[in-house]
Amino acid sequence: MPHALTQYLLFLSEGVTVVALLAALFIGVARFATPRRPKSRLRVKNINEHYDHLRDRLAQAVLPKPELRRRRKAQKAERRVPSTRPRVFVLDFHGDLRASRVRNLREEVTAVLSLATPEDEVVLRLTNPGGTVNEQGLAASQLQRVRNHDIPLTVCVDTVAASGGYLMACVANRIVAAPFAIVGSIGVVSQTPNFHRLLDRLGIDFEQFTGGQFKRTVTMFGRTTEEDRAKVTEQVNETHDLFKAFVRDQRPQVDLDRVATGEYWYGQDALALNLVDELRTSDDYLLAARDRADLFEVNYTVPLSRAKRLTEAAASELSRKT
Repeated sequence: MPHALTQYLLFLSEGVTVVALLAALFIGVARFATPRRPKSRLRVKNINEHYDHLRDRLAQAVLPKPELRRRRKAQKAERRVPSTRPRVFVLDFHGDLRASRVRNLREEVTAVLSLATPEDEVVLRLTNPGGTVNEQGLAASQLQRVRNHDIPLTVCVDTVAASGGYLMACVANRIVAAPFAIVGSIGVVSQTPNFHRLLDRLGIDFEQFTGGQFKRTVTMFGRTTEEDRAKVTEQVNETHDLFKAFVRDQRPQVDLDRVATGEYWYGQDALALNLVDELRTSDDYLLAARDRADLFEVNYTVPLSRAKRLTEAAASELSRKT
């Protein structure tokens, strides 16, 4: 009897273990398969404290101890006094063809507008070579929200603000560019490869049915007519006129007949053409601003989902091995 009871208990424990493992596996698969919306995060960094840290580390290494003690005593006294200085909110925008970071920008602007006053300032460190019209236009509209609240807006261009990038930059009260930054490219381009003749040689027909004379004009596989080309050219010119009108409204000091040719210029020439207002890096601009204001870097991020992280990790590993 005791032997039989022992065997039964062993069997029972094994069964419970298997059921528990299966349940855990099922729950894990269900949690992985069910998409969970990642939490978004707004991060704020005090840039003044970052600069103070750099300064203090250097002072500790090079200054005599008596002077170092005097500096620390003076700094402690300053910290006891509540700050009444204006604030500078620093945002970053790294553009791509689809202006994919506009989602982050709109949340950052919303957060800033909930607190900022006309005595404050917004500084955007912009890197954007341009892209599609509607996405770039939406990004520019987010900056227009700042101007609509009468909050000074400064755009700093260290490397490039061209085409859609300049569409964003020109909204600012002031554009600051590094000497070798690429600025301008006030133009529009539309291009589509066409495989009609190749398909024709292969005996492949391409059929397309539309309602509306110009629902489709130039396509990748259909035969392009002169009427199609004329319509696309007309649309490109209309978009260019819209681009120029927007720049004219934002920066009336710019000679559009001179600069709206699709060309780009480096910082020094861009200054002479009134495309920018000052030659300086964003680092120098913010370093000077810290003497008159409290600087805060505002960054809105959306963490990648578990599935996205696994996909990107697999792609990275594949590219590493190939």
